Amino acid sequence: MDKVGFIGLGVMGYPMSSHISKSGFQTYIFNRTSSISSKWKDSFHGSICTSPKEVTKYVDFLCLCVSKDEDVKEVLCGKDGAIEGIKPGTTIIDHTTTSASLAREMHEIFEEINCHYLDAPVSGGQAGAENGSLTIMAGGNEEAYKRSKKVLSTYSKFSKYMGEAGNGQLTKMVNQIAIASLIQGLAESVNFSEEVGLDSKDVLQVISKGAAQSWQMDNRWETMARDEFDFGFAVDLMRKDLDIVESEAKKLNVNIETTKLINNFYKELQKMGGGGWDTSSLVKRIRKKI
Repeated sequence: MDKVGFIGLGVMGYPMSSHISKSGFQTYIFNRTSSISSKWKDSFHGSICTSPKEVTKYVDFLCLCVSKDEDVKEVLCGKDGAIEGIKPGTTIIDHTTTSASLAREMHEIFEEINCHYLDAPVSGGQAGAENGSLTIMAGGNEEAYKRSKKVLSTYSKFSKYMGEAGNGQLTKMVNQIAIASLIQGLAESVNFSEEVGLDSKDVLQVISKGAAQSWQMDNRWETMARDEFDFGFAVDLMRKDLDIVESEAKKLNVNIETTKLINNFYKELQKMGGGGWDTSSLVKRIRKKI
């Protein structure tokens, strides 16, 4: 059985790594906050490592799910980073949402030492990670992706190879553009429904059976109506993702005017103290305006 490492036991990484362990892989973990690693070890089978360098001494596949470009660079190429201990032939599966340029840079660095780097961001949020039903979009070496599917399948319902390095991240950008507009439209719908005096549950029952149906509607309408946002994908993380989208669009001169507008709405939520709220909290901004 292959040995798999996982770095980053956050909201997503903790359940993802647990699925790897429960699937029978020899699992090695590293997290900057050691108490979280200890908690993980109390529930799942695996070994705690003291650095990314130590993890890579043992594993055939190294997964990571951290916060941003700088974190990926530190974990992989910083002091005691993965590159210092990695074995030739190892495949790195990076589930962090980053810039496409970072993905291409890491791909080139690790190909030079006979290792493979896959940019493999995910969609499905915390619930998807916990249920093992994430969707994964991967860029990089196709053969490495094919070999990695036995690992990816432990916590995903669907994965797809999207082409060369960086294409996984570009696909995630498309995903975030679509989601941002969906959530804003849903926020306006919920608010309008309330303002005109309709019963939101009745409205949901009707329109969710037609062309307006979406994952966001099915999973966020009722909590938006109840003003509940202490769960899910945080505004701060969506802001990070949409900033990446804006940067990429600016470089390529691509029109994303609605996405830029919604990114500004999320900035307003941060100013309201809502950086940790779920992204569906866009409706709170609308309610505050009226």
